Amino acid sequence: MLEKIFSLNSNNTSFRTEVVGGLTTFMAMAYILAINPAILSAAGMDSDAVLLATALSAFIGCTAMALLANYPFALAPGMGLNAYMAYTVCGSMGYSWQIALLAVFVEGIIFLLLSLTNVREAIFNAIPMELKKGVSAGIGLFIAFIGLQGAHLVVSDETTLITYVKFAKDFHTIGISAILCLIGLFFTIILYSKHIKGAILVGIFATWILGMLCEAAGLYQPDGASFPSLYPDFHMTSLSALGSTLGKCFTTDFQSVRILDFIVVVFAFLFVDIFDTLGTLIGVATKSDMLDENGRLPRIKPVLLADSFATTAGAVLGTSTTTTFVESAAGVAAGAKTGLASVTTGLLFLFAILFSPIFTAIPNFATAPALIFVGFLMISSLINIDFDNITEAVPAYLAMIAMPLTYSISEGIALGVISYVVINVCCGYTKKINVFMYILAILFIGKYAFLTV
Repeated sequence: MLEKIFSLNSNNTSFRTEVVGGLTTFMAMAYILAINPAILSAAGMDSDAVLLATALSAFIGCTAMALLANYPFALAPGMGLNAYMAYTVCGSMGYSWQIALLAVFVEGIIFLLLSLTNVREAIFNAIPMELKKGVSAGIGLFIAFIGLQGAHLVVSDETTLITYVKFAKDFHTIGISAILCLIGLFFTIILYSKHIKGAILVGIFATWILGMLCEAAGLYQPDGASFPSLYPDFHMTSLSALGSTLGKCFTTDFQSVRILDFIVVVFAFLFVDIFDTLGTLIGVATKSDMLDENGRLPRIKPVLLADSFATTAGAVLGTSTTTTFVESAAGVAAGAKTGLASVTTGLLFLFAILFSPIFTAIPNFATAPALIFVGFLMISSLINIDFDNITEAVPAYLAMIAMPLTYSISEGIALGVISYVVINVCCGYTKKINVFMYILAILFIGKYAFLTV
C-alpha cells in the first residue's frame, strides 16, 4: 500500500527512513505550536484556538503535499507573515484579525490561480541554476542564524547589531541555554560523522533531556514565558476553543475595509509567500538533488497547489499564511525523500493537539543544533558554483548573504534577481536572461520603490 502511494523502492528509501525524516522535520518546526499562538494573540485572537488552527493547517498542508506531489516538504503557518499580520495589519493599520484572515484567504485563492496557470512554475524555472545554488546556501545561513538566535548563542547589541552571548550573565537562563545548544551541536555532529541513523533527531531529544536534567539540578531556572519549564505541562487544550476562529474570516464587517489598504495587504502577503515558498523549494530541492539537469523540480505544480490549498484552509481555520517550511531540510538531511515523511510530520501535528504541552515544551536550544547543522549541509551547494564566472557567481553570493542579514528568504531572492539582470545586461549577456527574470526584476524594484508595508 505505502509502496504504491509513495514509491519507496524507486526513491531508494525505506519506511523507517521516511518516518525518522518526518519526525525530525516535526521536531525542528514544532516551535511554531508555541510561537504562532503567542504572536497572533497580540492581534486579539484566542491562543488556544490559534494552536489548534496551527496544528490542523499543518496536518492539512503536509497531507496535501504528500498525496499531490509525494515530496518530503512540510507546511505550517510561517514565521514573519504571522508577525506582519499581528503587528502591522492588526496593529499599526488597525484592522481586526477577522479582516486580516480574510486577506490571507484571498491571497490563498490568488496563489491557487497562479499555480493553475503555470505562473509560479515559470518563475521557478526562470531562475538560473547558479542563482538557485546561492539561494540554497543562503537558506542554510538563514536557518543556522535562526538556530543561533533561538539558543541565544548570538544576541542583539547596540554597537555591532549582534554579538555572542555573555555566558556568565543570566547564566541560569540565557547562558545555560547557549551551552546546552553547543553540547547538542557537537553531539549531533559526532553522531552524524559516525553515520548514526536519525542523528539529527537523536541530537534534539538528547539536548532536551540534558536540559531537563539541568533544570532538576538547578542549573537551568525557569523565568516566565521566555524561559519556561522544560518539563511538559499535561493540560490538554480544549477542542471547543477552535470555534472562536473557525470561519471568522467570512463574518467580518466589510464596510470597515479600506479597499486600497486591503489590496496592499493582500499583495504583501502574496509577495512574501510566493518567494519564501519558491526559495524554500529551491534550497531544499537543490541540496537533496531533486532538481533535474535543467534545474527544474519535477511535479512542481502539485507542490504549489498543495501550498496554496494549505493557505486557504489555514485562513478558514484561523491562522496566518500556511507555507512550506525551510525546516523541511532537517528531514531531508535525515534521509527523507518522499511524501511519507510529510505525512508523518502532518500526523504528528495532528497528534500534537492531544499532547500539545509535550511538543510545546521542546525548547529552542534543543532544536537549534539541528538548524545550525542543517545550515552547514545546505551551504555545501556553494562548491558547485563557478566562481570564475562573475556574472553568475556574484548574484548567487548577494542572494546568499542577504537572507540572514535581512532575515528574509524573499529579500535574498529579490537582491539575487535584480543583481543578476543588472550585471548581465550591463555586461552584454542579454540573450541568456529569461524573460521572466526581467519581469521579476522590475517587480522587485517596483516593490522597493512603491510598497512601504
